[in-house]
Amino acid sequence: MRILILGATGGIGVLLIEEAVAAGHTVVVYARSPEKLPERFQAHPQVVVRKGQLTDAQALSDALQDVDAVLSALGPAVSRGPFHPKGEPLAHAYSLLIRVMKECRITRLIALGTPSIKDPKDKFSFTMSPIIAGIATFAHTAYKDVVGIGETIRREGGELEWTIVRVPLLNDNSDKRFVAGYVGDGHTTTFLARHAFAAFVLQELTSRQWVKAAPLVTSP
Repeated sequence: MRILILGATGGIGVLLIEEAVAAGHTVVVYARSPEKLPERFQAHPQVVVRKGQLTDAQALSDALQDVDAVLSALGPAVSRGPFHPKGEPLAHAYSLLIRVMKECRITRLIALGTPSIKDPKDKFSFTMSPIIAGIATFAHTAYKDVVGIGETIRREGGELEWTIVRVPLLNDNSDKRFVAGYVGDGHTTTFLARHAFAAFVLQELTSRQWVKAAPLVTSP
């Protein structure tokens, strides 16, 4: 399968490349600064690098040629916290992405999200609710952008087979185990290893268990 990965130069994106390559897929990296890609992938036979902005429809369309699915690790940078730009730039980027995907007849999208994107199947959680409230208060612009991502995908992605993979607090544990469910279901927790996120995404790419759904994926 030929897969385009967004956010590929970040920590989660690099893990997605590793999992995709290991599974035998061809990876198209679309990035503003592809020189940030680890050297081992810059000349890898299964990796194609395309430079471009999230606002450049033509460059994005060119990169999406012959692609079967889009995996996105786009999200507000944790290090920027409350300094995330106003105006929901990532939600607007998804709007353009969805439009170009439709033009290119690509239907599969798996996108990174957080529990700030609510789901009707979520329940109240004494552990998760304070985390969401804290982000909404102290990193409000990032919170609004993440919520906007979920709204955009659900509103504009009706023709797509989308999955929003909502993640809690991330860590660098190498454990790839995960559980998928919803907030407050008695099974999900408040942490997830980045390696486990990548493992879930590649599994979902082929299993298609969560199409048009927004599971919360956490460590067991």
